Amino acid sequence: MSEEVRPCIEMTDDEVVGAASVLLVQRGYREAAALMLDVTSVWIERRTVHEDSMSYSYETEYQEVILEVEPRLLPNSGYLVNHIRSAFEAVGAGCGRHITEVSIREVIPRVGPNWREQLARELKGGHQTNHARKVRLEPRHPAEDGLHFTNEWEHRVYQVLKEQQTSLPDNETIGIMPLGALRVPGHTFEPDFLITYRGRVGVIEIDGPHHKGRASADRSRDRLFKHAGVEDVDRLSVEDSTTKEEVEKFVTDFLKHLGG
Repeated sequence: MSEEVRPCIEMTDDEVVGAASVLLVQRGYREAAALMLDVTSVWIERRTVHEDSMSYSYETEYQEVILEVEPRLLPNSGYLVNHIRSAFEAVGAGCGRHITEVSIREVIPRVGPNWREQLARELKGGHQTNHARKVRLEPRHPAEDGLHFTNEWEHRVYQVLKEQQTSLPDNETIGIMPLGALRVPGHTFEPDFLITYRGRVGVIEIDGPHHKGRASADRSRDRLFKHAGVEDVDRLSVEDSTTKEEVEKFVTDFLKHLGG
């Protein structure tokens, strides 16, 4: 009895990217999956190779996944490529695509005729806005109220913060700034949330799997925030935010401490 052949599943490019990213988590490669959240853009290129021999001629199509990341992420991404490639190959096999390559490139800055002025700003610490961080995996990043979020974890925390905001009286409410750039001596940081409450400023950071092994750097960053007048810095691990109730407790405790 012949083995039943499973039909191929039709998938869009974006669905292929999403399926490969989730597969990385399911395989236990959480750091590689976290990198997929940090990519600035991703696309799939189709290439055709024409081959001739004495008796026949044929064309073979293969596909390459291109991931663009910010230059600061490039040095730490090389060893993750094999895991990412394997996930894309598996997803491609399931949807009839011959995905053979994954390339990680750095984002090339966009410049204009006034590039010298742009360079001068970068040398002085960068040209920042109050919503400076590039949102990942466009156009499917979470967004609400005209604000953008890097991932679903940040979005969930925002929704709980917003509920707290609406429950408070107008003359004693909170301000919520997601992904705003903050300059401290020698550094420009983009905290996940800058919160204002009762005349005080606090910072909430959402720590995903990619934060493992960065405790020392995080403490240094938190210390710089506090030296600059940030009253409280608290961190929510995604492993502790699997339910809304856990996020609500974190936000309640944070505001209680921040409000004094």
